[in-house]
Amino acid sequence: MTTSSKVIKAGILGASGYTGAEAMRLLLRHPGVELTLLTADRKAGQPVEEVYPHLGGYGLPDMISVADANWEDVDVVFCGLPHGTTQEIIASLPAKVKVIDLSADFRLRDADTYAEWYGHEHRAMDLQKEAVYGLTELNREDVTSARLVACPGCYPTAVLLALLPLVAHGLIDPDDIVIDAKSGITGAGRGLKQNTLFSEAGEGLSPYSVAKHRHAPEIEQEIAKSANVPANDIRVNFVPHLIPMSRGELVTCHLKLANGKTVDDLRDAFNGQYENEPFVRLLKPGALPQTQMVRGSNLCVLNALEDRIPGRATVIAAIDNLVKGSSGQAVQNMNLMFGFEETLGLEQAPLFP
Repeated sequence: MTTSSKVIKAGILGASGYTGAEAMRLLLRHPGVELTLLTADRKAGQPVEEVYPHLGGYGLPDMISVADANWEDVDVVFCGLPHGTTQEIIASLPAKVKVIDLSADFRLRDADTYAEWYGHEHRAMDLQKEAVYGLTELNREDVTSARLVACPGCYPTAVLLALLPLVAHGLIDPDDIVIDAKSGITGAGRGLKQNTLFSEAGEGLSPYSVAKHRHAPEIEQEIAKSANVPANDIRVNFVPHLIPMSRGELVTCHLKLANGKTVDDLRDAFNGQYENEPFVRLLKPGALPQTQMVRGSNLCVLNALEDRIPGRATVIAAIDNLVKGSSGQAVQNMNLMFGFEETLGLEQAPLFP
């Protein structure tokens, strides 16, 4: 891809949240980006270092309210606002401003499905029509030409990177998918909640939103698209859990192989899809993905393994939920949208231990 020598100006809506902080961290070292706008209504008027001390000393602008934002000096905005609050703000932006949304507001294409899972009608369906689903490796061409990109949720990012090549090649039964998913506590956001207090979340493992997590219809939508069937025809068994660590995500997918297919066929599909991808790594046969392999990086590591039950397989994927599962993928999409090298600002190796 051709690199660009220009510098674009970026804003972050919801800069006081974890995804906002991670976007700041990544963009600070991006040679083609200047951060000119940071909004955080509850933290309006505060310097960044008061909200996130580790980001002090970099000359970032103070946080302001959305109402005080000047959009004329922004080329792209990253939206890290709570679900349901992004739609009207994005609809009011100048057409010249490109949008990378990290909320769920533009991920679901069907208005009725959105209303069912998010509790209110979609308020910007005209914009929904132009939104591109930002799973970069599998939608690169559309992302490159998009004005509005809806970044996938963290769980769907890991799950879909693990499953879509297999569904597309007819290697697994899309009607028999069981997903055991685990995420670090940052996946629950920065707001004060009893179940994420140290004394409640530490030294334990907790399932939540069983059979009702909002990422399930997003996963089903994309699997159905890959399988070329109506979205309502696909149902997955998806159970998420919170792990007592700050970041990291691991999904274990239990699958039924299509007739005559083997784990070697799954690995061949992964190799064909991801062999030249900078951020997706297929491990050697038998190696097990771990969150320690990806912490702080934009990497996804995955593998396919045989199950003890004949005709079944297990596919495991690990990502950092704040990087590849959120702000890193957003920066990757921004690079495509503005003609930068796709890896720019995302070259850091995983942090270990």
